Amino acid sequence: MNLGSISQGLPVISPENDPWDPIRSLREYGRHRLTSVEMTVTNLCNMRCEHCAVGDSLVLREPEQIPLDLMLKRLDEVEHLQTISITGGEPSFRLKTVEEKIVPLLKYAKERGIRSQINSNLTLDYGRYEKLLPYLDVMHISFNYTNVHDFHEVCFARSGHPVSLEAAAKMYDAMIDNACRLSQDGMFISAESMINYRTHEKLPEIHRLILDMGCKRHEVHPMYAADFAEGLPVLSLDDMRTAIHHLLDHRDPEVWMLFGTLPFFACSSNREDREIVARLRSEQKVTVRNDPDGRNRVNVNMFTGDVFVTDFAAIPSFGNIAGQKLDEIFERWLSEHPLSGTVNCFCDAANCCGPNLLVADMYYKDTDFKSRKAMTI
Repeated sequence: MNLGSISQGLPVISPENDPWDPIRSLREYGRHRLTSVEMTVTNLCNMRCEHCAVGDSLVLREPEQIPLDLMLKRLDEVEHLQTISITGGEPSFRLKTVEEKIVPLLKYAKERGIRSQINSNLTLDYGRYEKLLPYLDVMHISFNYTNVHDFHEVCFARSGHPVSLEAAAKMYDAMIDNACRLSQDGMFISAESMINYRTHEKLPEIHRLILDMGCKRHEVHPMYAADFAEGLPVLSLDDMRTAIHHLLDHRDPEVWMLFGTLPFFACSSNREDREIVARLRSEQKVTVRNDPDGRNRVNVNMFTGDVFVTDFAAIPSFGNIAGQKLDEIFERWLSEHPLSGTVNCFCDAANCCGPNLLVADMYYKDTDFKSRKAMTI
């Protein structure tokens, strides 16, 4: 049993209870509220994945972080806080970060009765992940491979220096061993796969390997042309739909599959889009999460205190926790930032908050979603 799942008597995280989905707070409060805070605790990483959303931010040496007490104070002030997420870089890259920043943040979440997630590649020694077991709700990893050769190609594509297959194999084995052991020890591991030019025909095989590691959830998200991925081949919408149908045909229906940032909507004039939306809604243990970024979540850079809509900071910072409360910063984003209104969309019939900023920019630049309505197949 995942220790975090029973903390403070909270309901178990499940397809019926995904506390990171902004539609929950929108329905509860009648508008978007800040219920989730993500913190970037490092810009160090032992890999350089070709699709990395924060690849251009990664460094070899870091400055000092803002005081943890300031971050905890700002979290305390968030009136409706329900979840926190910890990301990087590789958050566990330095053991000192694990012990002095990550564990205290997770303890805070557990004591307050809110959910926690960390994004990690799980390639380091088991001991640093074991420290998280008593407190963490969700360990989120990326898994886009069918073998060590895939891992070697994807994860060191932007390393800037040669990395041997043997070195990559040690990390690949460590990731799988850690995932298996942590799963056995009760950790809820959610493995995310990207739908892209490398994976779209391999998703069922990737799915089986994820289940072999004992992961409780398989997340699936399209890859979009941002940061390191900007120059990579972009999958067509037809190929993306085909890949999703193929995966649904071959998945284990007893395992939770969570899709996110999909470019398909119930209000589309394209029948094939509406068909795949309908299938996703009807499948057992399949959910489609609305994107939290800019809707119920902000990201805080733990080195500067700057606040962003997303962890990859495609939009410049619109506040800093040094002198501002997070609720105030979030409200200013919703009410004043010109981009906020472009994606502040909600369809009750489709349980949908519309496209996120990346999807809108790539596929729907001239589309006013507020004027559209969900249609039947």
